[in-house]
Amino acid sequence: MQKRSEQGKSGGGASAPTPKRGRPFGSSNSSAAAAAAAAAAAAAAADTAAPSNLLGPSLHVHSSFADQNNKRIVLAIQSGLKSELTWALNTLTLLSFKEKEDMRKDATPLAKIPGLLDALLQVIDDWRDIALSKEPIRTPRVRTLGANSLVTGFGNEYEVLGSNGTLLYPGLGSGSSVTEAVVQKNMSKSRSSDWWFDEDGLFNLDEEGRAEKQQCAVAASNIIRNFSFMPDNEVIMAQHRHCLETVFQCIEDHVKEDEELVTNALETIVNLAPFLDLRIFSSSKPSYIKITEKRAVQAIMGMLGSAVKSWHCAAAELLGRLIINPDNEPFLLPFVSQIHKRLIDLLSLPAFDAQAAAVGALYNLAEVNMDCRLKLANERWAIDRLLKVIKAPHPVPEICRKAAMILESLVSEPQNRALLLAYENAFAEILFSDGRYSDTFARILYELTSRPSNKVAAARGVWGM
Repeated sequence: MQKRSEQGKSGGGASAPTPKRGRPFGSSNSSAAAAAAAAAAAAAAADTAAPSNLLGPSLHVHSSFADQNNKRIVLAIQSGLKSELTWALNTLTLLSFKEKEDMRKDATPLAKIPGLLDALLQVIDDWRDIALSKEPIRTPRVRTLGANSLVTGFGNEYEVLGSNGTLLYPGLGSGSSVTEAVVQKNMSKSRSSDWWFDEDGLFNLDEEGRAEKQQCAVAASNIIRNFSFMPDNEVIMAQHRHCLETVFQCIEDHVKEDEELVTNALETIVNLAPFLDLRIFSSSKPSYIKITEKRAVQAIMGMLGSAVKSWHCAAAELLGRLIINPDNEPFLLPFVSQIHKRLIDLLSLPAFDAQAAAVGALYNLAEVNMDCRLKLANERWAIDRLLKVIKAPHPVPEICRKAAMILESLVSEPQNRALLLAYENAFAEILFSDGRYSDTFARILYELTSRPSNKVAAARGVWGM
């Protein structure tokens, strides 16, 4: 789009100004057309004289706005009123949004406002409490209380008693052995008029109300996601158990939950991953949703196996960040085999971002312990696809460097050298053809050929000392 200040430069300033919205030029009313032309020329002249810092769709919010209105924002969210909630969510969206090139230093750490994060989480929890299928299946309940009584308290009196309170079945007394099966048999007669007896409840939301609740939940999740990008909020949110439980539950139910809500929750966890300790789910902090460490890892594995590219890429990046913390290793190591298999599958995809996420996660996993390196080397196609990333090559040189470092980590284990000897020629080819990774592959070949008996021992399946 051409800037406003550049308008009128072409043609030596003699060209007609850009028409504004309203009555078009060439109208039947010549006086109106002349007036419109004059107004357009004046507007163009005013735009040309305007300072450059007023151009563009920039929106500036005063830095003291949140400080002056933080209590009102929290109360508006907690009120649940549609107008107040809409105002608060729109305000927080503007305050928390920040362009990538925006170098603002007056960004308010909104997570530090007392009660704000809990109020936003309550908006998401309210939506999840009603986020059921539109046509729920009502299963029959076994009712044994008062089975021998005429009026059981479960509503059977509407079928047994007439409209005037008289017995429809005079032979049935209070001491009769009437069972609920007999009463249920008679309930099938003319039940359509008793719509008020339906168990669905009196205050259920209609479709419009459900849609509004869903939109509010998505808006709240987007604000929480924006919070996670602010450095001042990271530690607070990573130690907030209710926040972590809510976002993990959203990605756990990614099959039936709103896609945008799931994406916001996943991006929030990825941003908080360097400060995240999974042991928080078994800590003494108050819990709102019973999420365990195992359920949290299983939720991540579900996203890793998803067919949505943005989801499995983010899940791979999340696993790579979580494994850096030694306290998270006991919860992730039981899933290492499944993680390796899925990450190797991502390496085969033509998408460069999926390959980058997989290589980044494998790079951190290979540095954990010997068992991870042994399992990765024995994973089918692992070495082939790592070499393919280097030979292709990947557009980002750092990804190729990490792939080469993974191979160097694998060759450091004596048990893996028999597998890597089969790729000795491929390693030598990269050594002489690509100077960027020649040092790494020189070290790999040195480890493979440093012992004279390595090749003979590898052929026999026994390593010589």
